[in-house]
Amino acid sequence: MVEGQLPRATRPIIPGHEAIGLVDRVGPGVRHIKEGDRVGIAWLQHTCGQCEFCKHGQENLCAQATFTGYHVHGGYAEYALVSEDFAYHIPSIFSDQQAAPLLCAGIIGYRALRRSQVQPGQRLGLYGFGAAAHITIQIARNWGCSVYVCSQREEHRILAHELGAVWVGEAAEGPPETLHSAIMFAPAGELVPSALRALNKGGTLALAGIHMSPIPQLDYSRDLFHERTIQSVTANTKQDGLDLLQEAAAIPLRTHTQAFPLENANIALQELKAGNIQGAGVLTIT
Repeated sequence: MVEGQLPRATRPIIPGHEAIGLVDRVGPGVRHIKEGDRVGIAWLQHTCGQCEFCKHGQENLCAQATFTGYHVHGGYAEYALVSEDFAYHIPSIFSDQQAAPLLCAGIIGYRALRRSQVQPGQRLGLYGFGAAAHITIQIARNWGCSVYVCSQREEHRILAHELGAVWVGEAAEGPPETLHSAIMFAPAGELVPSALRALNKGGTLALAGIHMSPIPQLDYSRDLFHERTIQSVTANTKQDGLDLLQEAAAIPLRTHTQAFPLENANIALQELKAGNIQGAGVLTIT
């Protein structure tokens, strides 16, 4: 969809401002989306398309990028405007409520999984087990990875077990085996040193949060030597979204959601902050 089109978001939306909706109108030049299509809008809403990052498939690093619900109106609105380049066809296998978390928690988890450099069949650690992690574990398990989960909350540890984690515990315990890769979903910088120490030689730790509390001083020989790597995660590329939706439909992946009507958005955010939502929270417009 190009400028001028209005996808109507009459379906579930999630607290991160990403939305699932029906296309109400398309503008001139639109080729791949038509009125009535069900599409999704992710956090990354538009990029310049001309900078070195955009030209090399790293549009998530574009200095001119705009983001849904931050630079432009989006998720909490009945109507939203988006470029065809950043609208995603939603596989029919997913209901609106199941699909909504894929374009926020799912797409960031997928990007983090790629940044972690984990390979099929390897050992992967997840620190924190919220909306993104509960999707990421399903993809990693489909790759044949053994997944180790560190989480403070008992109910989140139970869900991790249900989704196939081979070990679940608290971060202070540390996994029983060294990890090839790990993803830090918890915005807790104090966990970074212990996560690095849990890595095997040559392992990679991906930091998936948009925010991170201060990271304690690292000891080079203890925490980073033997070619351990730290990677940060910034938004997503368009290809991340396309690949995620294709793979999620093929698995098929199932999101755990808790729905709230739009008028209860503040309650949903409070529940999210308190860690009381299993999986992902979804806002609905009726």
